[in-house]
Amino acid sequence: METQFTPVEALVGGALIGSAVFVLFHTLGRIAGVSGMLSAFLRAATPAGERVWRLAFLLGLLLGPLLAIAILDRPLVQPSPASLPVLIVAGLAVGLGTGMANGCTSGHGVCGVSRLSLRSIVATGVFMAFGVLTASVGRHLFTG
Repeated sequence: METQFTPVEALVGGALIGSAVFVLFHTLGRIAGVSGMLSAFLRAATPAGERVWRLAFLLGLLLGPLLAIAILDRPLVQPSPASLPVLIVAGLAVGLGTGMANGCTSGHGVCGVSRLSLRSIVATGVFMAFGVLTASVGRHLFTG
């Protein structure tokens, strides 16, 4: 069973992401880069006031899909076929990559590109190019 979103659901989801980025930037002057937000939240040296808004944003990321599931009355994604250890290793690899790239794909793509950051525009181009390359090579190697 493949989960598909209607165009309206996709539009609403994109508008909510854009709105969250806009509000965070224009109220607190902060960029909604989730990997940096999580990293700063976990650092002991982060002041309590900084931790509060970061926690609220991160909880919203976790609770938002649960609200959407309740409203739509259907699952949003299919369960992963990967085992828990594989998912943990993959998550750690993503964390390492976001540290090396000074941000994650969504942080660069949504927040950086919208601010016309040259670094983010280049990073997003590299992410997209390697995504296309990986998908193309994978399709030829693993399908008949």
